[in-house]
Amino acid sequence: MSAPWLTVFRKEASENLRDRRTVLNSLVFGPLFGPLLFVVLIGFMMNKASERAERPLDLPVAGQENAPALVAWLRSQNVEIKEAPADPEGAVRDQEQELVLRIPAGYGERWREGRPAPVELVYDDSRQFTAASVRRLTRLLEAYGATHAALRLSARGVNPELVRPVAVIERDQSSPQSRAGMLLAFLPYMLILGAFLGGMYLAIDTTAGERERQSLEALLINPVPRSQILAGKLLATTAFAFAALAISIVGFALFLRLMPVGASLGFSLGLDARTAGLALLAIAPLALLAASAQTLVAAFSKSFREAQTWLSMIMIVPALPSLVMAINPIKPVEWMYAAPLVSQHVVISQLVRGEPVTAQQFAMSIAGTLVLGLLLAAVTVRLYHRERLAISS
Repeated sequence: MSAPWLTVFRKEASENLRDRRTVLNSLVFGPLFGPLLFVVLIGFMMNKASERAERPLDLPVAGQENAPALVAWLRSQNVEIKEAPADPEGAVRDQEQELVLRIPAGYGERWREGRPAPVELVYDDSRQFTAASVRRLTRLLEAYGATHAALRLSARGVNPELVRPVAVIERDQSSPQSRAGMLLAFLPYMLILGAFLGGMYLAIDTTAGERERQSLEALLINPVPRSQILAGKLLATTAFAFAALAISIVGFALFLRLMPVGASLGFSLGLDARTAGLALLAIAPLALLAASAQTLVAAFSKSFREAQTWLSMIMIVPALPSLVMAINPIKPVEWMYAAPLVSQHVVISQLVRGEPVTAQQFAMSIAGTLVLGLLLAAVTVRLYHRERLAISS
């Protein structure tokens, strides 16, 4: 005869696999929807950014006659000059125009006198992508002003370098992979969430569901240690959670290859086989942690619906550290590699950025997560020894 835990594992796994709707949700739609949605959204944003960077800047200009030289220079810099609306502020507020350049009537006089000649940019900073257009136009205007300032100084016999006491030399230390890592900052969050979604249904069904169907009592009265029964249930839930994780990572690796637009922006998105394998190794212990935590909550619940409600409410908790660190990145310190949930975010973030992760850091992450998962499993075992666990009320 096979071991009791293996018998329970086979029972739970086979019953779950027979439910096609559950299998589709937990092993197909769930693991693949996140990567697909992520790639579609990021691809859309990157395409928009690449398209706007390459196409001429559409610029309505009010008062073109006040600065014909400036207007002609802007045309030479891939700027499409258009007639401005009668009410620039109203046109921007009504989203008819993205930004408008207004040249006051006194521009020419101040220019000839050698005084700063003002121009006005009318825009709505709350609109998406407007900041990029404003930044592009501002740089052009600053370049035009700097060129003419140097010519004025040269005409007066003054070296233009005298007004530049500080020369800023930028040395960007980022790499194409680290720049791509900025867009993949939410990858750990989605993987951690996927680990808890992959086995959630099975964790509920194997405890709260069986108690509601009154089949758990028949299982527990067998002359088998309850720890063996729980081990089989946890192993089945862990297996489904791990399978969901693996499918999700494979989905990311495949879908990211369909995004060639990153090369035009100075980086390329993608997960090679080595990075994907190490990411799976780092996050695999979360399958046990998720299974133990969800089974514990389900054991406290009196019905399938109650367990589903509780787990849906607390689903955001495991992914909260990763979400916070994705929004507010911090430099990792050594203790983070031993903290469950936090360590997975840190390790995966370093992997996608091309930064090294030592074997010791991997070991700390895996060990810390496994220890917490086993502790929760031990608590659940104690709960399984309570007689009221099998009673549905």
